Amino acid sequence: MGSVLFTPLTLRSMTLQHRGWVSPMCQYSCGAETGEGVPNDWHLMHLGSFATGGAALILTEAAAVNPIGRISPLDAGLYNDEQASAWERIIRFVHRHGAADAKIGVQLAHAGRKGSTYWPFSGQNGSVQESDGGWATVGPGTGAFDGYAPPSAMTEADIEGVIRDFAAAAVRAVEAGFDTVEIHGAHGYLLHEFQSPLVNDRTDAWGGSEDGRNRLMLAVIDAVRDVIPDSMPLLLRISASDWAEGGVEVDHAVRLARQAGERGVDLVDVSSGGAVAHQKIQAGPGYQTGFSSRIRHEADVATGTVGLLTSAGQAEHAVATGQADGIFIARAALRDPHWWLRAAFELGHDISWPPQYERARPRHSF
Repeated sequence: MGSVLFTPLTLRSMTLQHRGWVSPMCQYSCGAETGEGVPNDWHLMHLGSFATGGAALILTEAAAVNPIGRISPLDAGLYNDEQASAWERIIRFVHRHGAADAKIGVQLAHAGRKGSTYWPFSGQNGSVQESDGGWATVGPGTGAFDGYAPPSAMTEADIEGVIRDFAAAAVRAVEAGFDTVEIHGAHGYLLHEFQSPLVNDRTDAWGGSEDGRNRLMLAVIDAVRDVIPDSMPLLLRISASDWAEGGVEVDHAVRLARQAGERGVDLVDVSSGGAVAHQKIQAGPGYQTGFSSRIRHEADVATGTVGLLTSAGQAEHAVATGQADGIFIARAALRDPHWWLRAAFELGHDISWPPQYERARPRHSF
């Protein structure tokens, strides 16, 4: 029997040549030379290497839907024409040179109370002062993430504005040529902040009950689905557990994923954590595949799984046993941008190689 990992998957009109994909990874590399939030040569190289390396689907790092939605001053965005034009260049490269007919999607995001922070390799921690290019953040309430400046509680008008910003960014994504869009509803950023009872202490219609806390996530899904073509698949990244008492648990995630699927989400990208600093994550190889499996089977929606999946054998097992429809990798891809070419060889699958690299294709016999 052939490899299950290297079988196609179709989501609406997008057919992926296999089930091995690139997870969104922030690069904190949008410097002043190209303008605020504008991807540059680093992003072309970073994302392009995965395309030539055989990935079937590549998701960009979080692209903020407005300026205060960035995690750091060096984060990417998709809220103006200059940013959209720079993404077009990268999209063209991926489509032209992808070894596995690579598709590329953008992750649309808003950092909420975890915005305006220093980038990891800056040597500094906490919130960036406004005098150094930072900004005042927003969230469901005024509670701060540990070590960060407190946000302002969003008004009804603020919330409606963010929903419009997600929709406007999705329109830009379509016009730029992205194959799919992912909504970032995980890792303690704005949509997850509203979802998590550990963060959202509102008593109005955007908080209180589980339905109230999920309302913003679902409203953004509706707004984005309404402006992208019916033929374009919509992805949603969620945190299936807050890894903290009183927070989001997998039962909540199953219910949210079911509602998301009913609203037109085609695949749920299942991650976890990030809402609070006192989380206690029990990490290990494939530690999040159980969340993906439950959501896939109980919410009746396709899923992708992430988390310390490093080998071809692990990825093959997760798909073959029905734990997920696809595998998103991150750190393993940074270590080896040609991970998929190597994995296909290890699993006995014949994947196309870029002609420039064909001479390096390994052979089972000589």
